[in-house]
Amino acid sequence: MPAFVLDDPTPIDPRRRWDTLDLGSRGACYDNTAGVPDSATQVAARNAASAAYRAAHPVGLDIPFAAGSRTAFDLYPAADPQAPCLVFVHGGYWQRNAKADFACLAEGPNAAGWSVAMPGYTLAPEASLADIAAEIDTALHWLAEHGPANGIGGPRVLAGWSAGAQLAALHLGHRAVAASLAISGVYDLAPIRETYLNEKLGLTDDEIATLSPLRLPVTPKPMTLAYGSRELAALVHDARNLHALRSAAHAPGVLLPVPGADHFSILDGFRRPDGILVRAAQALLEGTR
Repeated sequence: MPAFVLDDPTPIDPRRRWDTLDLGSRGACYDNTAGVPDSATQVAARNAASAAYRAAHPVGLDIPFAAGSRTAFDLYPAADPQAPCLVFVHGGYWQRNAKADFACLAEGPNAAGWSVAMPGYTLAPEASLADIAAEIDTALHWLAEHGPANGIGGPRVLAGWSAGAQLAALHLGHRAVAASLAISGVYDLAPIRETYLNEKLGLTDDEIATLSPLRLPVTPKPMTLAYGSRELAALVHDARNLHALRSAAHAPGVLLPVPGADHFSILDGFRRPDGILVRAAQALLEGTR
């Protein structure tokens, strides 16, 4: 009897033939904007919803945690100061977007009784990726020390999307973090250096070695790795590869494919209290008790 073989609809990772790809083809492996035909419409709708949410929750915005113009928190505390907190790190390949563009993602966790904290960070090329990572570390220290005075004193799940997922995965070991929810991320930086994205990043050998979650020792705290079924293949395989690495080390956490979601629509899972990403954050915290 022939062995049962699971049919995997995910395209083969294009990086398996990386040496045969020209610069444009390499860049296409990571170009989420081009990979989602209605990305501009989705982003515009998200930004408008975020502006409305910030306007409706003006207290706790732009609280500095460091000296930079972007190094500040937007805080959306729950009624209970000891409620769990989702710390959300935005994406944009470390060189675009801002925390304010993602305010609407606090809607679901807030409605579920969670606090939300969104740190900003300096963008490349003004800051190197090592600098950005250090800013997130500073932000987490600040939140642990000053969060209670701002109504946020509960356990923290560190979440991030796209480039923010790399930062969330990188800081899972921080003492202020109970668990991590990494969404649609890039976890090996080496190929990035050989694409258009590196023009502003200027990645070094040391940054690739020390800031790529796939190249680091596994942190034995819970982590959920989420991705949309319609993501670019490189991002799908990065999530699967990191989950496999963690599973081999018996680290807790699940792989969460979101059916029908693309790189942008996956964030809709934060817009309702019963959204798939809100439930994923809740499950992570339950796993730490």
